[in-house]
Amino acid sequence: MKKIFLTILILGVFSSNAQTSTNHAQGTQNMFTANIIMPGLRYEVGLTSKTSLSVGVGTGFAWVYSDANGSEYGVFPNFEGAYRYYYNFKRRKQKGKRIANNSGNYLALSSYLSIGDPLIGDLETRSDYNGVVGPVWGIQRTYESKLNWNLELGVGYGFNDKETYISPIASFSIGWTFGKDTN
Repeated sequence: MKKIFLTILILGVFSSNAQTSTNHAQGTQNMFTANIIMPGLRYEVGLTSKTSLSVGVGTGFAWVYSDANGSEYGVFPNFEGAYRYYYNFKRRKQKGKRIANNSGNYLALSSYLSIGDPLIGDLETRSDYNGVVGPVWGIQRTYESKLNWNLELGVGYGFNDKETYISPIASFSIGWTFGKDTN
């Protein structure tokens, strides 16, 4: 499973480098982001004027509470991928708001995969990997200073090598984008 997901991630990055942002001057564009809260790197490539593919590698936070063990947390290495549909670029432009670097609201199919034991924390895992796939609502803003923040909320299908379950999806990142604005 790890090898399959890693292969898909690598192919996504290589195929995304073949895309250009100039075809989407009125919408999505390619951008590279370095996140600082949970360190990581994300590359988002514009596919059409309203859609993009985002892939990332970094760290993720997990928190679990149980009566037996109490509260446990962990910071894990993780991989993420999403197909995003931005639905409010036109309205933002009409109001004179920024859409550069994909500043907008979106709906997405997101996936997260974490592997191994936590880098930091006391969360004991009983599986080799944990993943979740599901629909999310998201909001992303990138300012002229290149400061970027992103929030995703949803519910997904969680899985590991022992069980499947329904899982909430919540992701928040702050970082900086690199490259120049084309919108």
